[in-house]
Amino acid sequence: MSGKSVLKRLDWFSVLIYIALVFIGWINIYSSTFTDDNPSIFNFSSLHGKQLFFIGTSALSIIIILALEANFYERFSSLFYIISIVLLLGLFIFGKTIAGATSWYDLGFFNLQPSEFAKVATALALAKYLSDIQTDIKRQKDQMIAILIILIPAFLIIPQPDPGSALVFFALIFVIFREGLPLYYLGIGFMVILIFILTLMFGTIWVAIILGLLLALFLLLKKPSFKVPIIPVALIYVAIVLFSLSVNFVFNSVFEQRHRDRFSLWLRLEKDPKKLEEIRKDIGYNTYQSEKAIESGGLSGKGFLEGTRTKGDFVPEQHTDYIFSTVGEEWGFMGTATVVILFTTLLLRLVYLSERQKNDFSRMYGYGVISILFVHYFINIGMVTGVLPTIGIPLPFFSYGGSGLLFFTALLFIFLKLDANRLNELT
Repeated sequence: MSGKSVLKRLDWFSVLIYIALVFIGWINIYSSTFTDDNPSIFNFSSLHGKQLFFIGTSALSIIIILALEANFYERFSSLFYIISIVLLLGLFIFGKTIAGATSWYDLGFFNLQPSEFAKVATALALAKYLSDIQTDIKRQKDQMIAILIILIPAFLIIPQPDPGSALVFFALIFVIFREGLPLYYLGIGFMVILIFILTLMFGTIWVAIILGLLLALFLLLKKPSFKVPIIPVALIYVAIVLFSLSVNFVFNSVFEQRHRDRFSLWLRLEKDPKKLEEIRKDIGYNTYQSEKAIESGGLSGKGFLEGTRTKGDFVPEQHTDYIFSTVGEEWGFMGTATVVILFTTLLLRLVYLSERQKNDFSRMYGYGVISILFVHYFINIGMVTGVLPTIGIPLPFFSYGGSGLLFFTALLFIFLKLDANRLNELT
């Protein structure tokens, strides 16, 4: 496909939303890092200057992505996946530790975070496997292989430790559901999460009692003609209780103290008001200050470069994971609503584009893009507003960071290239 043909068939609606998000993000990065001693936009030693460089690098990557043939991404998806796994393994030997996580390679001029590349590579590899003519997602063997493709990079990222990035990979399971994975897997997943939370809040004994009462109530109210398989139901009940018993061990022995504190703050597990206040001032400090910054913005905000909490550095690392709080303080509800509408519109547009794909690989990869972007968007805004616990993942196209912006851009524009190729095949 010629360059002019690609540009003509590119979904410019999605491109314009991308440009708007990147621009608004950079404006807020500039505001959150601005100082009177460093006002220049083009000072590339400053954080906002570096982000401008990353934007230029991402623009170059878009040109390369669109110039390559569409089948290049499907053909080499397995190779990309293998490279991403090797890069993740290499972190255990050559990785650079930043803020307690060994998640980067120090390239001198740039810190590369391979987990961001792994998201793109895993989405491609999963789409490649699921679209293979020999794959039947109804078979348990194929289901397990598809899930394993997701789990391998996730389990390599958890020990860094970077549970936030690892969590994003599990979002790709929704791609498998879209392609026919039985819904009872989703039910099991939600049950595991629910039992985990209920056990932390009330303990195993109460979980067992409540579950037993619900089961007894069901048996009493069921129709006489409805036969309940007693042994399987009893085994499920025992399995749930055993899982509940393991929760405290995982929480106390596997989770780090900072993770336990965040859950304690989120679920109000700590009963001592003084201890809870200490946690709020320590682990919950970022979220508390972020909430206050957003609240202070009111309807229309304090104005560009006028955010007092932003200028006073009340929110640590505000230019990265907490960039949304700058939008709230300086642009108010109108600004935050605009950002939410842009992200939501982009996701809905990608759903529309994915559904119109005739090529299975393109459709499945499109849903991989949607899953990754949605989880980042939902969790980041949730943690900044205090609705969800802090797990440390950036807002796509918005937060400061070269690896994040580069690979989020690649993630999106590979799909837009595939979509443009679909239109070319129809003509």
